[in-house]
Amino acid sequence: MTVQQQATIPTVLVYEDDPGFPLQVNMPVPHPVPQLDTQPLPMAIAEAAPQPDGAGPGTEAFRYWVAADALSRTSQAWGPLVPEGTQWHPMVGRALTSHLDAGNDLNAFYDREGLWFFRRTVAGVTVAACESSEVVEHEAGHAILDALRPQLFNAASAETAALHEAFGDISALTTSLGLESLRIAVLAETQGDLELTSRVSRMAEQLGWAIRQGHPNAVDRDCLRNLSNSFFYRDPVQLPPNAPANTLSSESHSFSRVFSGAFLKIVAGIFRQQDLQDQAGLARAAEIAAQLLVDATVAAPVVSAYYAQVAGHMIAADQRRNGGTYGQSLRSAFIRHGILSLEAAASMTEPEMARRGAGMAEAMPGGGADEGLMAVTVHGAPYGVTQPVTLSAPAAERRFGIAGSDPAGGSVRPADPERVATSYLEDLLRRDRVHVPEEHRSDAAFVDDNSSRLKTHEIVRSETGEGLTLVRRCFD
Repeated sequence: MTVQQQATIPTVLVYEDDPGFPLQVNMPVPHPVPQLDTQPLPMAIAEAAPQPDGAGPGTEAFRYWVAADALSRTSQAWGPLVPEGTQWHPMVGRALTSHLDAGNDLNAFYDREGLWFFRRTVAGVTVAACESSEVVEHEAGHAILDALRPQLFNAASAETAALHEAFGDISALTTSLGLESLRIAVLAETQGDLELTSRVSRMAEQLGWAIRQGHPNAVDRDCLRNLSNSFFYRDPVQLPPNAPANTLSSESHSFSRVFSGAFLKIVAGIFRQQDLQDQAGLARAAEIAAQLLVDATVAAPVVSAYYAQVAGHMIAADQRRNGGTYGQSLRSAFIRHGILSLEAAASMTEPEMARRGAGMAEAMPGGGADEGLMAVTVHGAPYGVTQPVTLSAPAAERRFGIAGSDPAGGSVRPADPERVATSYLEDLLRRDRVHVPEEHRSDAAFVDDNSSRLKTHEIVRSETGEGLTLVRRCFD
């Protein structure tokens, strides 16, 4: 394409990753006008498209085009990697629709009706979630994983919820690394050591800054979360429900960092194995790692120690796709974050994977909505609820007999499904994330109707009309 031809292509100004405020203010750059309605992951925006007239930061037109560009690039990044026939969850409809001005909050969420982005003015700065490509790509990642494994949406498990959040951050990382300009910038910033902190490892710098103004310890010091981290696996049943950002808790965003940190190391390890240590080699490394993750999330059984099963299935996928070329990088990353114990990693040999028969070549997205889940009913009284509550506990048959690492040595024995589900419910209630309608509350109910805390879950009457059940509203 000639320079003259390039000049005739309509463009819009966008942020390629995040506004970056306040430590590093990123500059908008021109991108071609994005195309949203593309297969297999069509996107849409509820608001009317403005003219591509080069509107700058702080305008509604600019925010629209940043979101549209991020959605389009997310679709382009994941579309070639998902199995043929992948579609959005049926409740989403044909296209995933984004709502760019959903209200006054420092948040964004996916709820099977679409993506919802909020905004708030903090210290004189209007922080609009849709103005960060990373936030948009993260939320779209939730929808993509929901299309691949809808069973995870209502699973009563801290580990499956955290994998959803990790997948969102990995979606932002993978989509960012689809841009040559960002790959060049990251290689310069890290001097080729992709494990180090960088523009693409630091998630949502501006949103993180805004949250820190009211809650200084809630997020990282220079971003919302950072994939460049050293958090080590612990059974989330044994973790506190909340903790400062520098400490691990069972809260899904906090615990997600164990897996997303390992994924960044996987990309770095695969990059080191590429023939060319340049931006093209980095693009290839990110694509390989993302493909292995897609394969694994489609095939891994929904169990209590879910991280380990996904890790094992990534190793199996590499064996199937690449002849095990990247097995060492995968094992190293998962061992360093404790997702696989030393014993577990050593057991993932080629004969063992063949004997177990991961079945990944035949695996297809979706499956039954409750596949791999077991109904566990708990008494409602201890939770201030009038009737027993049914939870969807992760109880599939384990394909690989592997587990995470005990910090004291050896492997962690996974908790039983009922303990996992009960712990998850208790942590949600302790974090004030469950809406309990008044008619289901007992005299001992402790629900705070005046709380502004977003409720990610709800206790509703079961479809059979007998008892109550916990369902998810959204991933925020």
